[in-house]
Amino acid sequence: MEFKKAIYYMLLSTLAFTVMNGLLKFLTTYSAYQLVFFRALGSLFFTFGYLLSKGIPILGTHRKLLVLRGLVGSTSMVLFFMAIHYIPLGSAVGMRYIAPIFAAIFAILLLRENVRPIQWLFFLISFLGVIVLKGFDKNIPLIGLALVLVSSVFSGLVYIIIRRIGSREYPVVIVNYFMCIAVIVGGIGAIFDWKTPVGIDWFLLLSLGVFGYFGQLFMTKAFQMGETNLIAPLKYLEVFFAVIVGIVFLGEEYYVWSFVGIAMIIGGLLLNLWYKQRLLRKRLS
Repeated sequence: MEFKKAIYYMLLSTLAFTVMNGLLKFLTTYSAYQLVFFRALGSLFFTFGYLLSKGIPILGTHRKLLVLRGLVGSTSMVLFFMAIHYIPLGSAVGMRYIAPIFAAIFAILLLRENVRPIQWLFFLISFLGVIVLKGFDKNIPLIGLALVLVSSVFSGLVYIIIRRIGSREYPVVIVNYFMCIAVIVGGIGAIFDWKTPVGIDWFLLLSLGVFGYFGQLFMTKAFQMGETNLIAPLKYLEVFFAVIVGIVFLGEEYYVWSFVGIAMIIGGLLLNLWYKQRLLRKRLS
């Protein structure tokens, strides 16, 4: 029963993030900074409300790391939102998933962790998928590729910072710091290219934060209820859903090689996840 609930929550999470990403692409008449501002503002309503209702200290205890996580995460978000202005939605979401490659590199450099040679092979498959996407998909300009890759680098660093924080901070406190800093970063950046929303755009922009928050909430619940190696692969359905949204609702065009590249990216990451879980089971047996 718990496993079925975990699947249910992960599917809800994936759908929520898909709607958020679809709205981001639909709203690209607004600058990336303005999108970041509204994405974070919509989530703060829930994070502040939760922390206050539970009596959890908002400032936390490891404030330097929390601020650093917020700054790095906000940088990654801005760059990804910029990339969506140039790249088809499914390709952008797929390429951002190479963040674990950079997380592994940072883990070696900063945490002195070991990565097995076969894991580098899996990462190479994923990275070759990015090259296939760029090489054969004429809808991916160099600037869009650069933005999404650098966004993934910062996203990989976020993983390391969160691991350094560990369980010493309440998860919603970490998210709340991220959203607070993202509001500031997005707000300052948006000043120079502000476009006042009209009509339904107010609702759509604020909805970014709502869908983003519930996507994160449902994903957390899913991992709490189910085994990571069984639940995590469902996360990659987000790429599949993003492609559908792009084709059906946004009029995007994809090529056969686009799907080959996306499949290589996800396939390499799934192989790495499978291998890590296999090593964990060996240690526990």
